[in-house]
Amino acid sequence: MKKTRIIMLLLLVYTSVYSILACQPNVSIKTAQYAVNGQKLYGIHCQNCHGGKGEGLGKLYPPLTDQVFLKENKDRLACIIKYGSNQKLTVNGQVYETAMPAQQQLTDIDIAYILTYITTRFGNETEAFELEYIQKTLKNCP
Repeated sequence: MKKTRIIMLLLLVYTSVYSILACQPNVSIKTAQYAVNGQKLYGIHCQNCHGGKGEGLGKLYPPLTDQVFLKENKDRLACIIKYGSNQKLTVNGQVYETAMPAQQQLTDIDIAYILTYITTRFGNETEAFELEYIQKTLKNCP
């Protein structure tokens, strides 16, 4: 029974990595691994508000599919996740005023995983958010 569970878990991880690599053929193994870990964390901490496909929730919570917003705010994303935000956000031309709750229980590497998942799954990025980058940006949060 235990072997069966381990085999099923390995198959799930393999399938997840393969699906990310299939969608983004230029993604490194490291990026794919970050994204797989981020997928699990996204499901736990983000999906209720931002949706399974990053589509957002009406006019309450913004979508995570606007590549322009993600690129222009790259240095703020880790801060928004870790410490939340009460600022108005404009995403895809829509203004969102609902506060983003802080996720202070997430570690720096958790945030790197989540952001890698979001930008590779919902966008066209091929690089992981490196832990060092997340740590640097979190030190500079307002």
